[in-house]
Amino acid sequence: MDTPKPEGDPRPVPADEVIEPPVERLPRRQAPPTRSPRSRVWVARALAIAADALQIVFLPLFGEGFASPVNDALDVLVGLTLVWLVGWHWAFVPSFAAELVPGLDIFPSWTTAVWFATRGRR
Repeated sequence: MDTPKPEGDPRPVPADEVIEPPVERLPRRQAPPTRSPRSRVWVARALAIAADALQIVFLPLFGEGFASPVNDALDVLVGLTLVWLVGWHWAFVPSFAAELVPGLDIFPSWTTAVWFATRGRR
């Protein structure tokens, strides 16, 4: 069956000769390479275990007094890094508060918080 040409040209155009304009395809934007959520969870767990182990092994160094600012700096750095790795979770609030209490550093609060925050992720 013949299809008519645009107005003004009375000659019919065969249906198999109708040419549609090409569709321009934009190049796909490549996402920057990032760590998978699974590897972030494992890095966060390893960091939490390492921070708690460091505070337990060097308990006299991280006690009150001279090295207390080092302990606080370690806790702030670990807390910010864990939030960056796994995202914000309410389990980090009591862990950070527990790290501020002298003598409570023996309890592995960062490890517990990361486990609680990431326990359901696959």
